[in-house]
Amino acid sequence: MEIIAEIGQNHNGDMGLARELIHAAKENGADVAKFQVYQARALFPKEGNPWFEYNCQTELSRDGVLALARECAEVGIEFMASVFDVERVAWLEEAGVRRYKIASRSIREADLVQAVAATGKPVLASLGMWSGEGFPDLDIPGGVGYLYCLAKYPAPLGELHLGSVDFNRYAGFSDHSVGIIAALTAFARGAGIVEKHFTLDKTMYGPDHEGSMTPAELGELSRIKEAIRTCL
Repeated sequence: MEIIAEIGQNHNGDMGLARELIHAAKENGADVAKFQVYQARALFPKEGNPWFEYNCQTELSRDGVLALARECAEVGIEFMASVFDVERVAWLEEAGVRRYKIASRSIREADLVQAVAATGKPVLASLGMWSGEGFPDLDIPGGVGYLYCLAKYPAPLGELHLGSVDFNRYAGFSDHSVGIIAALTAFARGAGIVEKHFTLDKTMYGPDHEGSMTPAELGELSRIKEAIRTCL
């Protein structure tokens, strides 16, 4: 059972804040500190997107990715990232990632999936935007673990239907709900992984802070997860 602290864009383009988040994730029981690696102008629409300038501000450079990977190594927490283009797969290889995350929006992008598969490393893939029957047929030699996900931000608890999710088939749960109730429910039902957005302060500027867990919530999630583990 592991917790992925999804820092994502919550560093707000501030490398000092990114480092603080890595340390807070480690100190409060996360197993992984995860970021998002993208070219903002290629990934995010400008028209109708009130967060476009913010998206551009939070774009990580190659040097930034390498620096964050080093910080994670020094702290003793796994560095992971959702990757959104082929060029940045090479950056993450240089950073020495152990595995990859493919976001819901990217699982149909053949070039990206092939580039990740060519690394031979394991992959986690969210299925919040997958509408096909069963699981997608991703040819990943290193193995792929699918994460159950509801692509709503925030995701209403009443729409998650975690009671019907088979965590023998899903590797885990990518949680976009407010609070830690859904994450704890997933662990209690057998999820091996919970991925959840992480922030130091829910009132910070940015689209993901309000629905993210704080260090205190992460600490509580980690403690109760360990208690659940003893009962299974």
